[in-house]
Amino acid sequence: MQRQRTGEAANIHRVKAGPITEFIDRHYRHFNAAVVKDAADAYIAHLNGGGKMMITLAGAMSTAELGISLAEMIRQDKVHAITCTGANLEEDLFNLVARTKYERLPNYRELSPQQEEELLKRHLNRVTDTCIPEEEAIRRIERIVIDEWVLAAKNKDRKFPHEFLFKILRECRLKQFYEIDPADSWMMAAAQKNLPMVVPGWEDSTLGNIYAARCITGHISDVHTVRSGIEYMMELVEWYKRGSQNSSIGFFQIGGGIAGDFPICVVPLLNQDLVTEQVPEWGYFCQISDSTTSFGSYSGAVPNEKITWGKLRATTPRFIIESDATIVAPLIFAKVLGW
Repeated sequence: MQRQRTGEAANIHRVKAGPITEFIDRHYRHFNAAVVKDAADAYIAHLNGGGKMMITLAGAMSTAELGISLAEMIRQDKVHAITCTGANLEEDLFNLVARTKYERLPNYRELSPQQEEELLKRHLNRVTDTCIPEEEAIRRIERIVIDEWVLAAKNKDRKFPHEFLFKILRECRLKQFYEIDPADSWMMAAAQKNLPMVVPGWEDSTLGNIYAARCITGHISDVHTVRSGIEYMMELVEWYKRGSQNSSIGFFQIGGGIAGDFPICVVPLLNQDLVTEQVPEWGYFCQISDSTTSFGSYSGAVPNEKITWGKLRATTPRFIIESDATIVAPLIFAKVLGW
């Protein structure tokens, strides 16, 4: 009888898993599929243990509309900081204000150079199978953000790239243009939470190019109005020092490149370069990537290599999922959310 009562008590506290979670638990048992399940379960365990998580976004995840799941992760405090490329920062807003004008090209692999030039003439910027409309998306955001840059330069008010966009979102400056449910915008969720953000190499983005152009033409009087990547690293140092005092901080990397390379270095920077105080290494690591391990390929390097650089420990839970992040990331997020 005691065993039966224990089972009944356990059932009372058990939260019923959603259909996606049940599907993963039932079918994802081997190879990359098993790693998807293991990485999601370890993510959940990391949070349940009081840990925090940084997510890094490379590639074109915003144009892939990752915001549909990532925004809810932010709202439910499953994400505590984001590092992303400038492209992911802006492309979530492009999608927010111009989604109905996007064009999808399922046959993109078959396009001839001449057909690509026709897209150029129509001012459609192709990202794999999706074309971003220049006038409705890029120029619509450009006109509003330039006003913010010019005003900030006049007032000697310096901000990070994401802070300008957060301000625009909070002030509802784009509301009249919304073409999707703003609940599906991860930037909207991040702005509402004032989520810590790092955007290294922002200059390598459409808005970054526009900013440089306006500094050259003199419309923006001070090139330093938008704060730099070095300042982002300095902010990240302070964030990691504070956060790691009472919590283990995990690292969930989508893709490779600067979005992942930049923030993961904060630990060896603190422990090997600054040396004023020691901090714990990242307490969880997962990377979704289709990069292969090869000579000198950092994006394709296995997680163990990061141990030699002082970024991870031998005891850090480590996962690498060799697959398409547009398929895998929403599945992991769904399981973390209990969907």
